[in-house]
Amino acid sequence: MSLIVQKYGGSSLADLDKIRLVASRVKKCRDEGHELVVVVSAMGKTTDQLISLAKSLNPFPPERELDMLLSTGEQVSISLLSIALSSLGVSSVSLTGGQAGIITTDTYTKAKIFHIDTRRIKDLLLKHQVVIVAGFQGRTPQGDITTLGRGGSDVTACALAAALSADFCEIYTDVQGVFTADPHLVPQAKKIARLSYEEMSEMATLGAKVLQPRAVDFSQAYGVRVHVRSTFSEREGTWVEEINSMEEVRVKAITHSGDMLKIVLLGVPNQPGVAAQIFKALSDFSVFIDMIIQSEGREDYKDLAFVASREDEEKVRKAIACLEKELSFQGMKFDETMSRVSLVGAGIASSPNIAYRMFNALARAGINIDMISTSNSRISCLIPRDLMEEAVKVLHEEFIMQEVRLNEEV
Repeated sequence: MSLIVQKYGGSSLADLDKIRLVASRVKKCRDEGHELVVVVSAMGKTTDQLISLAKSLNPFPPERELDMLLSTGEQVSISLLSIALSSLGVSSVSLTGGQAGIITTDTYTKAKIFHIDTRRIKDLLLKHQVVIVAGFQGRTPQGDITTLGRGGSDVTACALAAALSADFCEIYTDVQGVFTADPHLVPQAKKIARLSYEEMSEMATLGAKVLQPRAVDFSQAYGVRVHVRSTFSEREGTWVEEINSMEEVRVKAITHSGDMLKIVLLGVPNQPGVAAQIFKALSDFSVFIDMIIQSEGREDYKDLAFVASREDEEKVRKAIACLEKELSFQGMKFDETMSRVSLVGAGIASSPNIAYRMFNALARAGINIDMISTSNSRISCLIPRDLMEEAVKVLHEEFIMQEVRLNEEV
């Protein structure tokens, strides 16, 4: 008998028929003798609707009150799923994040889990109950409700799996698993059977929406195996787990993000500590920076270019406004027409041939590269957004389909 944590997202719970389907799947797993903790998101677009309600009253709602409101979406889901299970003769108990012992920081709307008191969940499991937990939320040590930010239900599930020493964590979604590219852009995209934690973390950070990066970090830190699979199919999905680094270096997937913002600060003083000031200000506004280039420029002044998400544009502008009082740079430019395409695969950045093939494939397609960044397991290029889809298709053909055809010939 295994202890399994399952997580069902909003698309898997969008209406009552889908909730009944999830209940049937939970019952089947329970009938096989497994202990189950089930984490659920809010139904469908409930969270977006609640945010819209709040902003219709106040464009900038107090974050504590917004968390109180948003947490109700998951509470509807846990209750309805428990009721559906009762109709199937399955005994279950629904718990809010706080009732489940999830303790977080008091950073409202983007809280972080720092402790889970598992005693109540373990007691319920001993009583042969299916435990249904509201994802995306927790409580502060003082008892205030908090939410964990977008994708927070993934974090809840993986954190609970780690705290409970679960055998594995299943992330149910509306796709079959993790693919070599977005199937909406590349119909020939292939499902990936296995990914390392590092590869999945890179994919999640770079635009793949099947798993939240913080959830992958929890899983890797505690060695939790994660199975990403479809709610609507019995087929195997994608396993995210520790993979022997001695395996062959190859590209596993192509990811893309169409919402990139390029910022250029012109005439930045070329002095020690100036770059630190700039990126400290951006950090204070929680702006994640991907690519950075400092031009040669003149001896006393340099141009500094960096890339952020377009959704952070307002925060970037506020950070730069604060800097203008301290630094006398000569101007700035914002380019909202950029996108990022990336190759992901353990160790690929250490293979010069892969970088060459990527740049050559884009060049053959007439796609100019604006900026480049690398890590051990990814190579990313900033390119014009109107060429993003073509770039994804070209790179998928170069690195995935050529290998597929080669293997078929063997």
